[in-house]
Amino acid sequence: MSVLFFKRFLKRPFQIASIVPSSQALVERVASKIDFKRARVIAEYGPGEGVHSRALAQRMRPDAQLLLFELDPAFSRDLARQFAGDRRVRVINANAMTIRSELIQRGIVQCDYIISGIPFAFIIYQVTNELRQHATDFASAASEYFLQNIPPMFITVFRKAAVANGNGAVDSAARLSSNYAQ
Repeated sequence: MSVLFFKRFLKRPFQIASIVPSSQALVERVASKIDFKRARVIAEYGPGEGVHSRALAQRMRPDAQLLLFELDPAFSRDLARQFAGDRRVRVINANAMTIRSELIQRGIVQCDYIISGIPFAFIIYQVTNELRQHATDFASAASEYFLQNIPPMFITVFRKAAVANGNGAVDSAARLSSNYAQ
């Protein structure tokens, strides 16, 4: 665990949900849910010190983009330093709720994957599986209990059915907020 992570946890224990960063085993398992050959745009909500972010950037295609939404200014500065040499990675010191405007600003139609350890997302890792029962907007959800982390975590992949517009095509505006891991 880094000193920065521990300091930020002490300052904001309810925003930083764990006293220790995700284990390498959890990072690997979450990354295994992503088809990196297909993924062109990945967003991460609440990357913290970048444990998952580094793994994602390592596996991404050369033409892919990784958008890191981090509220904490200290984490944002550290992430910007870590990824200064990688033009595919953008650190956004803003709430994840700004994703639509951030995508529009960058000329991006949709995200292929959104991962998060905060309590609303598409691929999530959390201590409890409580959110699953409240995620009624999704067509399905598949969870696994992952013991190789302290504390053990549930990894849940939410899937939303594609929305067809009046012409029978998939509506890209609906896909903007509902893409999921395959």
